[in-house]
Amino acid sequence: MKTMPSSVVARFSLIFALCLPSSLALAVDTSDIRLVVQITVDGLRGDLLHRYRSGLGSSGFRRLMDGGVWYTDAHHLHANTETIAGHATLSTGAHPSEHGMIGNSWFNREDGRLGYNIEDPDYARLPVPGFDGEGEQLDPTQAAAATTGRSPRNLLVSTFSDELFKSNNGRSKIFSVSGKDRSAVAMAGHAGKAFWMSVDSGAFETSTFYYDSYPDWVVAWNAQRPADAAISKEWTLEDAIETYLLADNDDRPFETDLKGFGRTFPHPYGAPEDGLYYTQVLLTPLGDALTASFGKAIVLGEELGRDADIDYLSLSFSGVDATSHFFGPSSLENEEMERRLDDTLSDFFAFLDSEVGRDNYLIVLSADHGMPEMPEHMAHQGHDTTRNGQTALAEALNTEIASAFGVEGAVKAFFRPYIYLDHEAIAAAKADRRAIERLIVDSLQAVPGIALATPSVPFPERRDNFFDGPIRRNFHPERSGDIYVVQSPYSFLLDPGAIAAMHGSPWRYDTHVPVLFAGPGIAAQRVSRSIGTVDVAVTLSEIFGTTYPSGASGSVLFEVAD
Repeated sequence: MKTMPSSVVARFSLIFALCLPSSLALAVDTSDIRLVVQITVDGLRGDLLHRYRSGLGSSGFRRLMDGGVWYTDAHHLHANTETIAGHATLSTGAHPSEHGMIGNSWFNREDGRLGYNIEDPDYARLPVPGFDGEGEQLDPTQAAAATTGRSPRNLLVSTFSDELFKSNNGRSKIFSVSGKDRSAVAMAGHAGKAFWMSVDSGAFETSTFYYDSYPDWVVAWNAQRPADAAISKEWTLEDAIETYLLADNDDRPFETDLKGFGRTFPHPYGAPEDGLYYTQVLLTPLGDALTASFGKAIVLGEELGRDADIDYLSLSFSGVDATSHFFGPSSLENEEMERRLDDTLSDFFAFLDSEVGRDNYLIVLSADHGMPEMPEHMAHQGHDTTRNGQTALAEALNTEIASAFGVEGAVKAFFRPYIYLDHEAIAAAKADRRAIERLIVDSLQAVPGIALATPSVPFPERRDNFFDGPIRRNFHPERSGDIYVVQSPYSFLLDPGAIAAMHGSPWRYDTHVPVLFAGPGIAAQRVSRSIGTVDVAVTLSEIFGTTYPSGASGSVLFEVAD
């Protein structure tokens, strides 16, 4: 047998090496990891890190962008891109059709009312010692709750953190913190502890699902009342105005003029007695800074990352989403918010470097959804846009159905994106529900600003389209409505109110989010391959050798895991 020349062997070896999966070179070194830090930036559309890159420092977002694996074409694959749906997808690796969180609210047919995704009368809000008060709630989804009780009971599958906890017989410590209750609960899973900021008092609170009484370190942190630091002060720009890309976008008539807060810099915080003070804290960089500060208190109080068992900490930042809702993603407020969040991340990473060790923790960062531009902003650029109100459309449909079929109140609820029909009333009138569905579809699709209306069981003649998969992945038989409605690009389907911009569509600007992994053994790489957010949880499971979450459908990201 002839022996190949050494030069041929060398060339063959080089070719073989180049063809090996990149995971072999880029797999995470887990030997020293003691803490997983999962960061979710509420409403961080996938392109915004590109947009604001020049205004970012080197040790916050760019530490992950430049030093980790950055997936630039990551998308949520479900249709209703809302906060709870996105957070639950990131934590479980499942779609809403499996994890059950189809939207921030849904119509509960048993109770005959809209319900809030994490409300639970069996686990009441746990009062914070020394705090009380009633603030004005601007979040209509939280206002839909009939109780202050909160739990993960409606999350129907396990999370990565649940499986991590199970993998070592409960020795891993699991914690989650956010300005929003639903964000914290979704990421904590069933085995963890969740905390969120009360807009009544500024304290971080929880429910009796998690604790019977607060740990001493929580009481001590809240007792300092850090949320009161801005009373009678103003939110001002920290950098020179000429350094901002959106310097000219500080005062646009279609932004929300919040009571006492205004729509231009500087924004007065007001005081607690005004009723909106703590809500307005969440509209500013202070809200995100408080979330990070409480995260530090968790690390220190619970000694995360200090022993051989891997712990988990989720931080969900709400400020980018808030400024986008009230001022739009192309506002000066939103750009300033992202710069200041960059500072907050830089400070938090430095804290972890000191307390846990730079080589002892893994970071994954993503977002629960993207964000559209305001209709008026896009109309100014030549697009046809419309704002439609759900209540007005529902009333018009009921009038039409009553005239055609003799059924009064056939549309029982229209809570974007679902229409819920009164099955009992339709049956009592001996009307054809399928015919009513067809009338609704035909009527809505004739409305400017409505791109599609489709029943849960599509009509056989309807052609396949871009929305079929996302709508199917959003459908849960006990929670979804009878008809799914999609607004046209940059048009809104929302009753008039304080909200200037609203996500929640399957259009790419609402599904597009960043996904970044950084930590020991991860070589810097920018990846343009399209991935799904369901891939995050299964990749974490693969890295740490845990069972995949029970409803997970994602694929392992080979750039960071074998």
